[in-house]
Amino acid sequence: MTWSSYGTYLVFVVLVVLAPGPDTMVTLKNALAGGTRGGLLAVFGIAVGNLAQGTAVALGLGTLIVRSQPLFTTLRWAGVVYLCYLGVQALRSARRGDYGMLDAIGSRASGFRRWREGFLSNITNPKVLALYLSVLPQFLDPVRSTAWDALLLAYTVAVLGALWLLVLMALVHRVRAWLQRRRVRRSLDAVTGSALIGFGIALAAEG
Repeated sequence: MTWSSYGTYLVFVVLVVLAPGPDTMVTLKNALAGGTRGGLLAVFGIAVGNLAQGTAVALGLGTLIVRSQPLFTTLRWAGVVYLCYLGVQALRSARRGDYGMLDAIGSRASGFRRWREGFLSNITNPKVLALYLSVLPQFLDPVRSTAWDALLLAYTVAVLGALWLLVLMALVHRVRAWLQRRRVRRSLDAVTGSALIGFGIALAAEG
């Protein structure tokens, strides 16, 4: 792998990372409900999930998962259920609108819960696995490339993805006072919940 091909890969990854997806919505959900700490823990969970899937693909395990139809289908439906579950939670928050009580509950939520939401939303999303499997081979020389090259490409996605979510967190923090207004927050919860359910439905339809 040359630096030129890696540069082309970086451009592609940046475009993929900037596209809104489940990870973006889960980060926003946890940043609004759990503050900066909640958002950061969700981002950390997402990054760990990304690293796990990238490592699996780089070491050849991703291909085995995709070729095992029962395992891949189970993973896909677990992702569908979990995204819809998170979406329903956000919609319920929007419908109730009682953010004083919800914030009190959210402040007591364990850090592991925030981390877990990020991790599970990523690790149960087979689209991430499919992305690695379809893109990485195009930038690897089947003769000269090593497992380290594959790991570098995979971890680039995880690192840039985490950096973008951290930038998003910083933007949320800057306008947090405005976002905490009841009407604005209800609208954001409604949009976030609808988007998460939409991602889940789209994932289910791909079967």
